[in-house]
Amino acid sequence: MKAKPRCFFAKYGVLLIYSMSQQNINLAQNTLYLTLASVGQKAVAFLYFAMIARFMGVEDTGSYFLALAVIMILMALDDVGITSVLIREIAKKTSDAKVWSQTVLGIKVITIPVTVMIAFFLPLVLGYGADVTLLIRLAIVIMVADTLSLSFYGILRGLHLLKYEAVGLFMGQIIAAIAGTIFLLTGIASLPLLIVALMTGSLWNMIFSAFQVVRKLGIKALVPTWRLGWDPMKMALAFFMAAIFVKVYSYVDSIILSIQIGEHAVGIYAVAYKLTYAFQFIPLAFVAALYPAMAARANDQKKLKQTLDDALWYVMLIGVPIVLGIWALAPEIIHAFYGSEFEASILPLQILIFVLLFIFLDFPLGSLLNATNRQVTKTAIMGVTMIINVGANLLLIPVYGVAGACYAGLVSFAFMVVAGWFFVQRVVDLKVMDLIRSTWGIVLASLVMATVVIMTKPLMHFVLSIMLGVVVYTALIFAFGSIKPAHLKKFWRLMRPNGNYENSPSNS
Repeated sequence: MKAKPRCFFAKYGVLLIYSMSQQNINLAQNTLYLTLASVGQKAVAFLYFAMIARFMGVEDTGSYFLALAVIMILMALDDVGITSVLIREIAKKTSDAKVWSQTVLGIKVITIPVTVMIAFFLPLVLGYGADVTLLIRLAIVIMVADTLSLSFYGILRGLHLLKYEAVGLFMGQIIAAIAGTIFLLTGIASLPLLIVALMTGSLWNMIFSAFQVVRKLGIKALVPTWRLGWDPMKMALAFFMAAIFVKVYSYVDSIILSIQIGEHAVGIYAVAYKLTYAFQFIPLAFVAALYPAMAARANDQKKLKQTLDDALWYVMLIGVPIVLGIWALAPEIIHAFYGSEFEASILPLQILIFVLLFIFLDFPLGSLLNATNRQVTKTAIMGVTMIINVGANLLLIPVYGVAGACYAGLVSFAFMVVAGWFFVQRVVDLKVMDLIRSTWGIVLASLVMATVVIMTKPLMHFVLSIMLGVVVYTALIFAFGSIKPAHLKKFWRLMRPNGNYENSPSNS
């Protein structure tokens, strides 16, 4: 098989490597912007949540996480899937960006009041106490600000201007973390004040993203209209259903845990959940650039296949060592960052972390289906995944407790990847053996790395074991031919101002 050109970079001791053909230069640059910013954002978020857990304890951490889980599910009702259509249509025809911006805001003028009312009364329906009810109602401000910034950043994504989203999200996280840290360190922290701290970051993102849209399209882009009628809503239906499905299977486990066991169980689960999904930014950042690129190449099967192959290689290169590394170091990570009070989170983390690999693989597969107007297929897969997830949670949580929610996640996400692969094969000539041939060295290097970490962590501080594991993994992927020195040269060309791959054609 002919080798594919790839690029690579390392950050925070973990290899963040992405592979692109010569025609993928803009995709690589956009990925770089979001990935670097997301690394910083998630690092801050990880440390901040660990601080909240240490200061507030298991029960309050569970209440805090539960309130945000409810709000995240309701946020899908705000957007009704329209932002995905917005990105796709602007990527296809940038001259329509203003009218799409106006149309999306026109739709949200209707949806936002509806979801605000639902969020206000839902805690009463679910039977939550006064404390959790107050948190959910306070978080309504976060929901409104986030749904608006989601669409504003969507406009910028469609225009291939991801650097603004990178800056905005990072600064928003910094602002929220600073506010929350001040509350915690001064001893005045309460759960409502921690929700207020999150508000500051969300409001920053709303204002910053709106400002960038105005700079690019003019102030009229923020004037709501209904010029496109109901057609956008029809186009968004599949995306809307998909968003509902993904929010439900991502957060329903916390709601079921709270009802069947209590908020203490949610607190234990929240730590494993946060650690697992903290690394989701890598495929998310990649797909932020990948989706519009795939939409632009939807009619060129050869380029589409090349982009998908590169994307799958990339997520395996990053995902496998992260998953096995965290599995090997779960006890040390929990004790170091959260304390002995959260020792019960170790086993859930060691189970749930394997969900991350399925998530990594699903992003490129789902992006291809959506970009080629097969969003109905992707939505159907998500719908079945949601049903499997809810059913598995209802069956397994009463038997296995918090671990049951983790097993449910594994089963449902494994199904999602298998089903996605089956339908992608009908679009491009995707073969399992191609992925095995291109990634066997990555898997083997990761297994050796995890073994080295397990054997050495009793002999040294776990941070030193991590550093040793990184060295072992890096050496082996070069030794196995998964990465070659030529990839470094291509990356440094990309990093230079005006860097390019020998005057490669632009992708915009």
